[in-house]
Amino acid sequence: MYKSYLKKIVSSSVVASVVLLGTACNASNDHDKKVEATKVETKKVETKKAETKATTSNPSVGPAIPDVSDTVKRTYANGKKVIDGGVTYPVVNGKTGSYYVNEKAHKLALNYGRAATPNEIKAWDIDVMPDGTGLPEGSGSVEEGDELYEEKCVSCHGDFGAGSGSYPKLTAGNAYEMQKTLVNQRLNPDDEGPKRVFGSYWPHASTLWWYIKTGMPHTAPMSLTNDEVYALVAYILSINEIKIDGEAVEDDYVLNREKFLKIKMPNRDGFIPKIDGPNGPDNARAFYDDVTNYGNGTRCMKDCFDGEPKVQKIITPISDFSPPLSNEKSLPATPKSTKAEHPGKKVYEKKCSLCHGNDAMGAPVVGNKDAWAKVLKQDKETIYKNAINGKNAMPPRGGTSLSDDEIKQVVDYMIESSK
Repeated sequence: MYKSYLKKIVSSSVVASVVLLGTACNASNDHDKKVEATKVETKKVETKKAETKATTSNPSVGPAIPDVSDTVKRTYANGKKVIDGGVTYPVVNGKTGSYYVNEKAHKLALNYGRAATPNEIKAWDIDVMPDGTGLPEGSGSVEEGDELYEEKCVSCHGDFGAGSGSYPKLTAGNAYEMQKTLVNQRLNPDDEGPKRVFGSYWPHASTLWWYIKTGMPHTAPMSLTNDEVYALVAYILSINEIKIDGEAVEDDYVLNREKFLKIKMPNRDGFIPKIDGPNGPDNARAFYDDVTNYGNGTRCMKDCFDGEPKVQKIITPISDFSPPLSNEKSLPATPKSTKAEHPGKKVYEKKCSLCHGNDAMGAPVVGNKDAWAKVLKQDKETIYKNAINGKNAMPPRGGTSLSDDEIKQVVDYMIESSK
């Protein structure tokens, strides 16, 4: 969230955000009630334990009553609130709410697969963090970056990063001056709006390095060397007139890892909550736990506004889009097929595709020529008979109430689709 706009305007998009954030508030409300109910339940359990002390240890009487006080601690992930407002409720007296649950299933250890190997982790872990984690050694000059830009980037991002068509601009001039425009609001037709480009808006240059390395150019991602990425980053810093450690990034400037770590973007402190660093998740929790930071400042389930909510609409919206925006929402016309649909297709899709459209079910999959070649070694009447009467894991009529003729139509469709 860009903090200069915080609590200044409730635009249409902000109202949508309030709805989403309200979900988190509601979850928090439900959680508070749940914890209070759990405390009451705890007292009941302790009383019940005392009354049935002689019987709860006897297996023939039934399972011992669970220690609820211990489960309350697990309502938060790792002992802390989850950032999105969701809550994991404990199992209390066989329930997590109004419904009973399978307690044995909850106690089973989950296995999500094997641990990743060091090489697999290394292959996946390719992002670059603001503190320099993941940033490799290398170097490249502004001049080299200029040449690379003309060769690989100008067709989409335009001359000197000025943008081209629907592709984003990389600069709008001096980044330090453009950063000041982020508080602008277009109230009149001639008012200047905010300039959100790399130099003015992005808080960290590490994102630029990582994005170029892994995603650019679109036609050949991961094709640039580390030195080429350093050169392109140096060029983009140059056209944004960003200084590094007080030094202007001119044509002969050579950017390397050591210098890169000294980059301080103009808008590095322009967002809240502060999510970078080891305290990032806790900062987010604290921010969203304080309802005065968003919405209307109160937690509510209903009657959240007196009357209709007041929505501040944009008086002079940006309309000079290239290409123009379209409000057309109709789906593309479905081409009409000149070939009549097979009479068994719809029944197959509705009744039989669950097994015959999935390799994991063990049935011959429609379209698998090899699998059906084995089936077709039998005569068609035998295949009909097996489908109607069942064979091995195949239940009679596939577990449906289809007639003999319908079953035969489905078999015909599957055979014809698998030759």
